[in-house]
Amino acid sequence: MADADLGPVPGLGFARPVSVHSLIHLEGDAASEGSAPLAEEVPVAMVYNGRSHVVVMASPADLDDLAVGFSVTEGIVSSASEIRRVETVRHSRGVELHLSIPDAAAATLEARRRALSARTGCGLCGVEAIDDLVRDTPPVVAEFAMDPDALWRAAAALEDNQPVNRETRAVHGAAWATPDGALRVAREDVGRHNALDKVLGALFRAGTPPGTGFIVITSRASYELVQKVAIARVPLLAAVSRPTTLAVKLSETLGVTLVALLRGRSANVYAHGERLLPRALA
Repeated sequence: MADADLGPVPGLGFARPVSVHSLIHLEGDAASEGSAPLAEEVPVAMVYNGRSHVVVMASPADLDDLAVGFSVTEGIVSSASEIRRVETVRHSRGVELHLSIPDAAAATLEARRRALSARTGCGLCGVEAIDDLVRDTPPVVAEFAMDPDALWRAAAALEDNQPVNRETRAVHGAAWATPDGALRVAREDVGRHNALDKVLGALFRAGTPPGTGFIVITSRASYELVQKVAIARVPLLAAVSRPTTLAVKLSETLGVTLVALLRGRSANVYAHGERLLPRALA
């Protein structure tokens, strides 16, 4: 699949993922006119072989990365190489991402769609039972070790690589770093899952094995994020906020080192701390 521009999509009417809006500022009994930057949020439809599958709310930037990352981490394709084409099309109310995938993958997706249409009140779309919550994902087995200093470096660098959030204070950031904490890919989005999918999609498209580094993200650590990094074979996920109990249990099962409450030079390790150098755990 040919590489594409990784920036915003000005040809679709979105010059930047930020827009400035007028406002009235109230302070005590006084009122004044002003303006402030806001994060753009648009509906993005994933369309596979001409059939719409799902609509996500996302920031209108790095959409090719989002398409590839979502398709792999949601199990629609087994690898990025199965995606033959990604076309971004402006819709009257949002954006459509048209993807060409193998007929067998499309048939599997259609069967999943039929199963969904037979049920109502689906809280977790595509999940029929608790046991189905965890996809058939083998545990991450990686001879991966790093010094906690790499966590501090990556977290500080991620904050420096969030230009949209600096303006709006309304989006999540995710990044992939090498074991020494050097950031190589950073993405932002109004949705934490989208931000992660964009990072993984960029790695897949570049041919970089995600498992040779780790992920740092500005949100809480939820089970979906753990599942996505496990599918991508990433051995460590670090989040600035707390994890959920299900995220911890899933990390233990899937062999993912889970670090949370990453703030400054402190963090909590909830699962598979053996990948952090022993001196840190002494």
